[in-house]
Amino acid sequence: MNRRKQLIRYLISDFLTAGLAWALFYLYRKFVIEPLKFGHAVPIEFGTKFFLGITLIPLAWVLFYYASGYYREVIRKSRLAELWYTLRITFLGVVIIFFVILLDDAVQNYSTYYRSFGVLFLLHFIFTYFPRLIITTRITKKIHHGEIGFNTLLIGSSDKAIDIYKEIQEQPQSTGNRIVGYLSVNNGNGQKIAKYLKQLGDISNIKKIIDEQEIEEVIIAIEYSEHDKIEKILDDLIDCNVSVKAIPGMYEIFTGKVKMSAIMGTPLVEISHMLMPPWQETLKHFIDIVLSLLALIISSPLFLIMLIGVKISSKGPVFYKQERIGKNGKPFTIYKFRSMYVDSETKGPQLSSKEDSRVTPFGRFMRKSRFDEVPNFINVLKGDMSLVGPRPERQFYIDQIVERAPQYLQLLKVRPGITSWGQVKYGYAENTDQMIRRMKYDLIYLDNMSLYVDFKIMIYTMLTVIRREGI
Repeated sequence: MNRRKQLIRYLISDFLTAGLAWALFYLYRKFVIEPLKFGHAVPIEFGTKFFLGITLIPLAWVLFYYASGYYREVIRKSRLAELWYTLRITFLGVVIIFFVILLDDAVQNYSTYYRSFGVLFLLHFIFTYFPRLIITTRITKKIHHGEIGFNTLLIGSSDKAIDIYKEIQEQPQSTGNRIVGYLSVNNGNGQKIAKYLKQLGDISNIKKIIDEQEIEEVIIAIEYSEHDKIEKILDDLIDCNVSVKAIPGMYEIFTGKVKMSAIMGTPLVEISHMLMPPWQETLKHFIDIVLSLLALIISSPLFLIMLIGVKISSKGPVFYKQERIGKNGKPFTIYKFRSMYVDSETKGPQLSSKEDSRVTPFGRFMRKSRFDEVPNFINVLKGDMSLVGPRPERQFYIDQIVERAPQYLQLLKVRPGITSWGQVKYGYAENTDQMIRRMKYDLIYLDNMSLYVDFKIMIYTMLTVIRREGI
């Protein structure tokens, strides 16, 4: 199924129906509300305001839906969940429109406000929901009839895996899951499930299998005796763009958020890597862009001072570029003002320390106030980083950390940040041991991610800059 085409259908539907609802509400105001106020019929004018309204209001609604996460999954939607979602978002959106646009309307009395609110709510909900219901029902029927399917990988090879496989295959209507094969957990051969499915390998090459087979969904059906492998499986799936589900009774050992799901009567636990509500995640990214732009504009005089200072202090380029690992394990180039002498790592990667002789005098000044990290805002604008998130590391050190603390891979679920909870609470790390100790604060951040926590971290970071408590 082409997700882009399905997304376009929802976008066009939502835009047109929001425009239609607003046009009818405009007529309602002209035919009913304003005559009650003025005591006579009011001429209807389809002028600039009307056309701006049927263009900008629908655009605002589509952006609102996007920010709330409605367009994240456009194929496997629940019609009941969609009803509840549309009711909630319509109510909230109409409240915003009411206070931003309609509160200054000429009305006869306050009861007219309630009527206007109710009419706009009903118009927008009815015209939005029923086209959505038609689109969703159409795609759901195609899934049930087997016209649309999703390549699915089963992890496990014992009785639980067989039971899940049979339940899915025996459903009266297609679940959409096209199970292409299974992966063994303990590298065994000749498992019971081999007579039903092809073995594609074992969990050691799960990423390769997912890419080769174009897997869209993974179902984990391992035995209780194999639970020691679950952490590795989930870590490997962090940077894979797949839906992950598991059999009930196992979810209490999973990291991350879970919610109950069902595949046509087969209850499963859906494992989500989403750490913030969609609207907060969207708002966080918006705040990142706005504040980064402001920071670069405000710090432009500082930029000039740093440029001159770095150039005078030692020979070499003004900016320092280095490959770091970002969200989902993707590498990116981080930008900083150069604070060390050129060729300071001729003996291989080395972490900096408080008395590091490789740091230039001017570099030491910059590090005290973290001025060397100002170019990081460029990384934020590029989408590589966020204002707040675990500090990005080099693959060289990540490999060392993961050998001793595999849970570090959890930090790759989010964009790395200019500042982090670990950096605020612990500071810069001078060796791998300290990086592991700092890691626990960043893991706590992941468990408590919110805009409130981000603002709190940013305030602490600003205090650190003002006090010049950096390295």
